[in-house]
Amino acid sequence: MRVSIGSDHAGFEQKQALVDYLAGKGCDVIDRGPDSDERVDYPDFAAPVAHDVADGAADFGVLVCGTGIGMAIAANKVHGVRAVNIINTQFAALSREHNDANLVTLSGRFVPLEENERILDTFFATPFGEGRHTGRVEKIMALEN
Repeated sequence: MRVSIGSDHAGFEQKQALVDYLAGKGCDVIDRGPDSDERVDYPDFAAPVAHDVADGAADFGVLVCGTGIGMAIAANKVHGVRAVNIINTQFAALSREHNDANLVTLSGRFVPLEENERILDTFFATPFGEGRHTGRVEKIMALEN
């Protein structure tokens, strides 16, 4: 699995740890930065990760900022991205099963690293439920037009 990941300064520490965590699980990780915890603007790092997902360069995207909220808003501006801000494993599973989410945003300030690791494990392992959810996701994607 190929995963594109990025953060802002508030999510930098967890992003670095998650890069190692994902690589250790056999993922091919594309690290879109930043390279330090110096203040940056999160849309500058959300965009390349979202484009990696939308363009098929990555199977999934991961973004980490203070809350994950700003990253989700920015990533969802890219056509083809269904970014979700997730704070627990139940939401991770449901976002994949019901919404076919392809990019997860995480809180680097309010959610511990170990929980974010569990969130990613659940997010990546949960398949899209298809069936009744397919038409709903198609309607969501039609809103981009």
